Amino acid sequence: MFRRFIAGWLLVLLLIPALGHATDVTASLDRDSVQLGETVTLNLRINGSAGNVDVPDLHALANDFDILGTSQNSSLSVVNGAATSSMTFGIALRPKHVGDLQIPALSVAGSQTAPLQLQVSAPDPATAATTHKDVFMEAQVEPAHGYVGQQLSYIVRLYYANRINGDAPAPPQVDNVEISQLGNGLNYDAERGGRTYHVLEQRYALIPQRAGHIDIPAVDFQGAAIDPNDPNSFFGASIPVSASAPAQAIEVQAAPADWGKIAWLPARQLNLSLDGLPTAQDSPRVGQPLNLTMNLQATGLSYEALPALSLPPLDGATVYPDKPASGNHNDGQWIIGWRQQAFAVVPERAGTLTIPATTLKWWNVLTDRMEVAQIPARSITILPAIGGAATPASPLATAASTAANVPASTARVTTVAPATPWRWIALASIGLWLLSVLAWWLWRRRRAASVSIAPMPTPMPTHTSARECQQAFIAAACGSDTSLQVHNLLAWARAERPAIQHLGELAAALGDESQRAAIATLQQRHYAGAPVVKGKESLVEVFKRGFMWRAIDGTDDDAVLPPLYPFKLH
Repeated sequence: MFRRFIAGWLLVLLLIPALGHATDVTASLDRDSVQLGETVTLNLRINGSAGNVDVPDLHALANDFDILGTSQNSSLSVVNGAATSSMTFGIALRPKHVGDLQIPALSVAGSQTAPLQLQVSAPDPATAATTHKDVFMEAQVEPAHGYVGQQLSYIVRLYYANRINGDAPAPPQVDNVEISQLGNGLNYDAERGGRTYHVLEQRYALIPQRAGHIDIPAVDFQGAAIDPNDPNSFFGASIPVSASAPAQAIEVQAAPADWGKIAWLPARQLNLSLDGLPTAQDSPRVGQPLNLTMNLQATGLSYEALPALSLPPLDGATVYPDKPASGNHNDGQWIIGWRQQAFAVVPERAGTLTIPATTLKWWNVLTDRMEVAQIPARSITILPAIGGAATPASPLATAASTAANVPASTARVTTVAPATPWRWIALASIGLWLLSVLAWWLWRRRRAASVSIAPMPTPMPTHTSARECQQAFIAAACGSDTSLQVHNLLAWARAERPAIQHLGELAAALGDESQRAAIATLQQRHYAGAPVVKGKESLVEVFKRGFMWRAIDGTDDDAVLPPLYPFKLH
């Protein structure tokens, strides 16, 4: 019974993260309007998905659309240490008739998407008249007018009937206009004048920095087309082709004259929120921090244009801001900028803590009017700290009133309870520190005792004369102790040449090649564990006749090697 109880609680704990992260599903179209015969892509994005999501039921689309195919891709991003994942289903649709068609709500991963509208128009006769060309281009700005700082969408489309080679058209360069690419482009088929074309569409975010009339120059394409009817096309034969998207013009308005000195925020949508506020049933206490997070997100604005987020000074609490986070992403058509700021609000006294309302004025470019995003004011009940007084009254006043109301006979034996348990916490910390010091001292004493009774290493034998040192080395050379061999060989050498410090200097001072080779072999055995050499090349055979010193001209015998630093040190 007990095991079942534990297993049940473990299952509940495992399900808590899944319950705390509800699936967020959004639906979007890559274009809001198409001509009959063109294709459109419906994107179903599941945020927070780690995979294993079934393809949604698409039967509700069959009345108005031909479903040409589906695809899916997953993505994982990390921002400021927080990982987010998503999965996107792409459904290629071709409208069956002209009109305002509706993409109904679809059930995806247990959630319902919002319905979408698609405007389908008849093919443009003026455009169809130009479709005798194998390659042509179109350009468009949405909307055709706007405000300074507002994002507009510049769209360029390349139509080609046969296979072509060449670089994608480069974006236009316009003074006082910021232009950045949105997404990786779209590939679809469209019908013009009864002929089917492949279409490469690329969108750019266009943000004007000044008011007035702005001209966007034409965009050109240079490439090569392969004629499928040419028998030589198999061998790479092609003909050069070119196309040009017509120039565009936009009218840009300045911010309203009465806007003031606050940040100018022309956006399609703007949201401001504050998360982490406690509920009425979960009142915090004095000293217990409230972890609040303020979020600002705007569609059609980069995060650089958004103001920094802050909380005003609070009466009865201290606000500690965390490191802010910000960034941009896009939905294929519009930039979505965001800022996030976390705060730790620490109440300092019991009672009511009021967080004032936060407002942000912005301009709605869809309705062409000013709007205000607001976080309403919030009052939070703060309870006393555990062990603290029930009211925020002064401690001196409380003690005085208590003394006045207690009889004199009992006043001498009445003690005031400590306001907080900090005294006991401090005493416990000191006790733990003393125990740690005592344990360390006992460990050191035991280690010193073990070291004192350890046997001392046997000292290397010392010899005074060169003859004695030579005999000691010959005896060591007959054995296998390389440490003793190195020690006795150096002792023998120093008895004859006191300046020698190590085997390298000894080898350099010797004139016999076999003795230098024997020293190198000894070093390999001593430091690298090389095998023992027997026969005439052994240490005994090589050194039994004594050292074969190198002749030194005009110098003292002690000068074996040149100085380590040939230059003078001052």
